[in-house]
This record gives sequence, structure tokens and C-alpha cells, in this order.
Amino acid sequence: MKKYRNTIEFEVEGPYALFSDPVMRVGGEKTSYHIPTYEGLKGIVESIYWKPTIIWIIDAVRIMNLIQTETKGIRPIAYNGGNELAYYTYLKDVRYQVRAHFEMNLNQINLEGDRNENKHHNIAKRMVQRGGRRDVFLGTRECQAFVEPCVFGEGESYYDTMDGEVGYGYMYHGITYAEEAVLEEDKNKMTVRFWKPVMKKGGIIEFIRPEDCTQKRVIREMDPKIFEDGKNFTGLEEFTSEEVGE
Repeated sequence: MKKYRNTIEFEVEGPYALFSDPVMRVGGEKTSYHIPTYEGLKGIVESIYWKPTIIWIIDAVRIMNLIQTETKGIRPIAYNGGNELAYYTYLKDVRYQVRAHFEMNLNQINLEGDRNENKHHNIAKRMVQRGGRRDVFLGTRECQAFVEPCVFGEGESYYDTMDGEVGYGYMYHGITYAEEAVLEEDKNKMTVRFWKPVMKKGGIIEFIRPEDCTQKRVIREMDPKIFEDGKNFTGLEEFTSEEVGE
């Protein structure tokens, strides 16, 4: 497994998680995949540190705890008003190690002056130490989580003694938005991606890159969101020199 020089590694854990295909969340019932999705982990990394200048790439996840589920009766608000009974199946007592790195978003042509790899890496590492800049959750808002730094591969996983590999079949990978599109065929579109993950010994799942997903479907046409400068990021204030690492 290749490790990039601008890599961050962290452990995230929480009492519950719900990772699923967004299409499956339209109805009343929600059921989690047994393993985290690429998009779900990317959301966690972006809660730790996000800026449109960079794109986070999730390299791998390590499943630390036994995969187990719990079904709860929930009363969400119905479309026609009031509440209705629905059953949500969550992952229970989850803990993951995550390895990710970032690359410059070349679609953000106005942010060329902000393409400072060392600066962004220093900030990202500091934000891991602090548990992230924004609330961290595992798939859905009600599944709050906590982040702390780790060394990917260290520590004991329930699946360290697992023999062989476990395939999870056809599974949702993530969504490619127009402003993060790499391939010409994905430009000016919103595209949903799919893949076939495999968990190896030690509970490790290595992700393929978004542009390497051959199974995908265009959802709709969309214009990319292009930022004019480095100071109009909603919800994000300017960083101090301490956070930048200067």
C-alpha cells in the first residue's frame, strides 16, 4: 500500500454508524452496509479539514472492532406531517483506522495561489490532533464520532487472525461532483460511482480512486462551484499561524 508524503492517519470511533447508498435512504427503512463507504470516510476527513483548493483521496480503512448491527424503531417526520414508525439498522460499536492524502483541485483555477502542499498538510495534521474542525459523524448526523491520531496498522484488530478475504459485492463508492471531476466524461455532471470492495487480513480495505470506478451512472447535469478567492469559504475562518505551522 503506497503512502503519500501528504498523508494523514487517524482513528475514528462511535457507538453507532450508518453507511448506505443515498438512494436507499429515500424510503422509511434504512440499513447500513457492513463496512464504511468511501464517501462516508471522505465526509469525516473533510470535517477534520476542508478547503476547495484540495481534494481528499481515501486510501484505506482498517476495521478494528467486530462488525455487528442493531435495529432501532425510529419515528421520523413524515412527508405529509406527523410521525411514522420506521426501522433503522445501524452498525454498533464501530472503530476504524483511516489513511488518506490530498491532491490539488485543478478545477479551482482561481485558487492557484493557494496550492501550498506543506501548508495544507501541516494544518490537516494539527486538525487531526484536535479532533477535527467540525462535528464528525459516521454516515449520518445522529451517529456522532470522535477522532484521534494513530499509526495505520498498529494496534489489535478483531480481524487480525482472519483467513482469506471477504468480498462485499456491488457497493456504493461515492459521488463525483462537477467541481471535483477528473475525467472529461465526468465534467459538468453529478455522477454516482460503484465498486466491489474486498476486506483482507487485518480488516484492511484498500479503496480504488474515484476516477478508477468503471461502474457509474450520471445523475444530472450540473455546473461546477468555482470559488473566486481564498476567503469566501462559508463557515471557515482564516487560520492562525499556529494552525498553519509557521
